[in-house]
Amino acid sequence: MADERFTVTPARYAQLARFALVMFTLIVVTGVAVRVTGSGLGCPTWPKCTQTSLYTELNTHGVIEFGNRMLTSIVGFAAAAAFIGAFRRRPYRRDLMLLAALLPLGVVAQIVLGGFTVLFDLAPGLVMSHFMLSMLILVGCVLLDWRARREPGQVAAAGGDRLLTRASWGLFALGAVTIFAGTAATAAGPHTGGTGTDDLVPRLVFKGIDTLNWVISQHARLATVLGLAAVGLWLLARRRGVSREDRQPLTVLCWLLAAQGVIGIVQYRLELPAELVWVHASLAAATWVAVVWTLVAAGGLRTLPSATRRAGGAAAPAR
Repeated sequence: MADERFTVTPARYAQLARFALVMFTLIVVTGVAVRVTGSGLGCPTWPKCTQTSLYTELNTHGVIEFGNRMLTSIVGFAAAAAFIGAFRRRPYRRDLMLLAALLPLGVVAQIVLGGFTVLFDLAPGLVMSHFMLSMLILVGCVLLDWRARREPGQVAAAGGDRLLTRASWGLFALGAVTIFAGTAATAAGPHTGGTGTDDLVPRLVFKGIDTLNWVISQHARLATVLGLAAVGLWLLARRRGVSREDRQPLTVLCWLLAAQGVIGIVQYRLELPAELVWVHASLAAATWVAVVWTLVAAGGLRTLPSATRRAGGAAAPAR
């Protein structure tokens, strides 16, 4: 009876996986807020907030940075729930357990990297790495969420059009490069993360005073190609008979990229106001989720074992 009380149904586990995806996306949004409000050193040390206290001083920038750190504990809870739930899910699935195990590891890695980022005064390379690690963790979150809502037979049957799968891999690679260029643009831009606390934070200057304009230009070119590629892939999927429901990830991606294009142009013409930079960078996380969703739905990232096993370890037939 005790064992049955702690059993997680497939439907309940799907909710846990979705909760983890939402929280890992939300922590990116709040992390960007820390940067654009100049609160990156609102807690100037780590793991304490100040040299003498675990908690923040009563000031705006300290509260923003400390709040982001506290949200990490909720993200950690979501990761732990997804991991433990994978063990308690019945029928047990090894693929879900392996994916869920990545989430707590990702939280630990982010905490450590975040600590080094603060200790090294928001060095651009570390800040960029912090964001890109979040994007990498989101790959696991999306894949876990997608698999948790499907039976093993449905996972194995995903995709089926080799051309669309390969094109989706190309879109995935292009999306990763575009987001990396975006982080470089932010690292070269005026939002250092330390302006609110009057801290001097180094910027990317590998092309001198032209660095920001050069990086923004490369990011804009990549984003344009990404948008055209997404629309082209949507048209290709429609031409090859993919249903409207199965095209949903691509449809969402195309709309997000259109919104990002408009916001990117406006923020550039307005000389990068913090509010628009926050929206642009936050939507980048949602766009990346849509890119990964597109790849998974097209049959990519299917290498993990999807066998279902009963609690006792015996194999159960796929439904």
